[in-house]
Amino acid sequence: MARVVVLGGAESGVGAAVLAKVKGYDVFLSDKGQIKEEYAEQLRKWDIPFEQGQHSEELILNADEVVKSPGIPGTVPMVQKIREKGIRVVSEIEFASRFDSAKKICITGSNGKTTTTSLIYYLMQNAGLNVGLGGNIGKSYAYQVATEHFDYYVLEISSFQLDDIYDFRPDIAIITNITPDHLDRYDHNMENYVAAKFNITRNLREEDCFIFDSDDAITIGHLSKIVLRCKMLPFSQEKEVSQGAFLKEDKIVVRYQKEETDIFLQELALGGKHNIYNSMAAALAAKAAGIENDVIRRSLATFQPIEHRLEPVLSIKDVLYINDSKATNIDSAWYALECQKRPVVWIVGGTDKGNDYSVLNGLVKEKVKGIVCLGVDNKKIHAAFQDMVPCMEDALSAEEAVQKATAMATAGDVVLLSPCCASFDLFKNYEDRGEKFKAAVRKL
Repeated sequence: MARVVVLGGAESGVGAAVLAKVKGYDVFLSDKGQIKEEYAEQLRKWDIPFEQGQHSEELILNADEVVKSPGIPGTVPMVQKIREKGIRVVSEIEFASRFDSAKKICITGSNGKTTTTSLIYYLMQNAGLNVGLGGNIGKSYAYQVATEHFDYYVLEISSFQLDDIYDFRPDIAIITNITPDHLDRYDHNMENYVAAKFNITRNLREEDCFIFDSDDAITIGHLSKIVLRCKMLPFSQEKEVSQGAFLKEDKIVVRYQKEETDIFLQELALGGKHNIYNSMAAALAAKAAGIENDVIRRSLATFQPIEHRLEPVLSIKDVLYINDSKATNIDSAWYALECQKRPVVWIVGGTDKGNDYSVLNGLVKEKVKGIVCLGVDNKKIHAAFQDMVPCMEDALSAEEAVQKATAMATAGDVVLLSPCCASFDLFKNYEDRGEKFKAAVRKL
């Protein structure tokens, strides 16, 4: 019996462990930290041996294969020891795809991937298809392969999840865009990060589709260096394309094979330039999956915004509070600021990922009347913006940030939580940050 060791005891790792158990492997899970009780209970339920708070070499280095959770860098000592012993390290999505014959629509990118993934899933549900949602959103892909049956999967996939794939292959692959992010995991080398994103295309066949933003210079630059055999479906707001999607006056035009479909911008449920790109990518994926035009139009018109992504919370005394906690990089915050039509009190900060804030200067000067820095170390944000806004404060909790932002705001303003940074200095994750922000707003 082959031995599979799983490193990491959260959603991805536990899902992989359950799948390994179901498929008859000798499986063991190890987590250097503490495993949440909900996941520990799941492991006990499936009778999967595990350890937490340590990595025992004698229980790990006898593996035939290791499934590594995406949150664990390849530089940690235990992963290096595993590789030195010649043991193969794979990602959860690589492992799960071996046991899955469903068609897969897979989305990666620096920004917009969660919204695009959710849009496509909604489209496919509305078309009556038997579809699962997973990857970096919802339940673990591996756990669903172990316990459910779907004809299609829509998977949001991070660069970390793509780092350790070999044979994994989508039927439809999407890169929404590529901007600097997570460079600390890629030796602060942009090319390494771009190559990780493009792993999603490495096994595409002639009959598969690659959907991409042809306005994105980094994506196009990398495409010029590689050869893909699949169908290429670009989307653009700057130029017409022969196959793909483009903007023409007040509508999106979708061209797929010999058919042309118009979707009017005023019908889209999601506003903002960035959501036009997301809607284009989703519409192209839906066409490639054979979904009817009326379902596509109706779905794009009725989709509800996802939690923590430009999510309106409440309007209090004509001040609108918006939760964009998922904006953990510069580009996401740029989109959030760009689409605001009212003066902004901006809540920003957290764990900096090597951000260059200068690209936001124009928007800050134009739209931002005050800044609240929500983080342990705010020196870099102060240095970047203190000469551009009349009022700047620091906060060490969501409640303090909301109170200080409210004091700066007047009727007709927006208080926007769009942090630009990771959340781990003060919060468990971006969801925790968003929930605490919303709770603080509701207390006003």
